[in-house]
This record gives sequence, structure tokens and C-alpha cells, in this order.
Amino acid sequence: MPKPPPSLTLAPPTAADEADWRLLWDGYCRFYKVDLAAEVTAGTWARLLDPACPIHGLIARDGDRALGFVNYVIHANTWSLAPVCYLEDLFTAPEARGRGVGRALIGRLGDLARAEGWRHVYWHTHDDNATARALYDSVTGGRDSFVRYVLRP
Repeated sequence: MPKPPPSLTLAPPTAADEADWRLLWDGYCRFYKVDLAAEVTAGTWARLLDPACPIHGLIARDGDRALGFVNYVIHANTWSLAPVCYLEDLFTAPEARGRGVGRALIGRLGDLARAEGWRHVYWHTHDDNATARALYDSVTGGRDSFVRYVLRP
């Protein structure tokens, strides 16, 4: 299993991280072949910086280089009194893949879950995203049996 660079840091985004986050976000959107309106990206960034919003993030850096990010949502649920964490977006820059960055970001969410008393962290990915699924299988022991449906108004 790859270990992240020893100089890798993971920290919540600050206003100074906007340009780096946007470069990574653009790469993430290209990967998933989505073209989001500029106001959606701006709104997502603003929510990441808003301490009153349940959307949070972490940026992985090796020195001054931003290598990846995770955006996640903490929310209540009906099966527990403890909140749960939805890992909504995870992205590692192509040049940093295979270096343990994604694993470190997921690991930090696991650490936060234990420290904050979250019931669990959950996420989904495209069925054909074999690289990501291999990572996810290795950190979770495999997927659960739920199937995702989407109702679009």
C-alpha cells in the first residue's frame, strides 16, 4: 500500500486556498464529465468556508503543492442519534495518484469520525471507476449491498 509523502498535510480550506482548490475542482469535474455553472462552483467554495454550513473540506498539500481534496457533508440520520458523514467529492491530482493521497484523505475522515462520534462515513463512485474502487475496497473491506437511485424533478 502506498504511503503518502511524509511532508503531506491535510487541512480545512482557507480563503488563500481558492485558486488551488479551483484547479483541483476543475480536474474533478472534467474527470466526471460535468460542466457546472460558475455560480455553482463559487457557491460550493463559499459553503466550504462557511463555518455554519454542514459542508466541509480538506486539502492535501505537499509543501506548497495542492495534491487533492475531499468535500464532505455532516448530517443527521434516522438510524442513529449520531450524525453521519457523506464523503461527496474526493479527487487527487493525476500526477499525485498512487502516492497515498486519497488514502490519507479518507483516513483523516475516519479519524474525524472517531473523534467527533459520527456513526459512519459513506460514499459512492461510478461502477466503472476501477482505480477508485480498488482503493475504497482496501480501506473499507468492500462495498455494502445498497444500490443508489436518483429521482430528478
